[in-house]
Amino acid sequence: MNKYELLYIISSDVAEEAREALIKKFASYVEQKGGVVSGIDKWGMKKLAYPINFKTEGFYVLMNIELDPKEVDAMGKLMNITEGIVRQMFVRK
Repeated sequence: MNKYELLYIISSDVAEEAREALIKKFASYVEQKGGVVSGIDKWGMKKLAYPINFKTEGFYVLMNIELDPKEVDAMGKLMNITEGIVRQMFVRK
């Protein structure tokens, strides 16, 4: 298992309860796949560098995780089709 930093942006349209549900969903996904979540840092609402889908703000979340590389690809695909996720980026530590 490798260590990764996962940074993702949740759309500003998503309500606070739904935003917390998304954060818990991805943390539990990592744990279900045998990974470890070592930290979740909620950066809050920030202005985007450029408009994405006509949005200028998003809620940033940084997760430090340990996960199998095959599962990272699967999680990235899941995040791409999840409504409310604007962008996501995995960085191997």
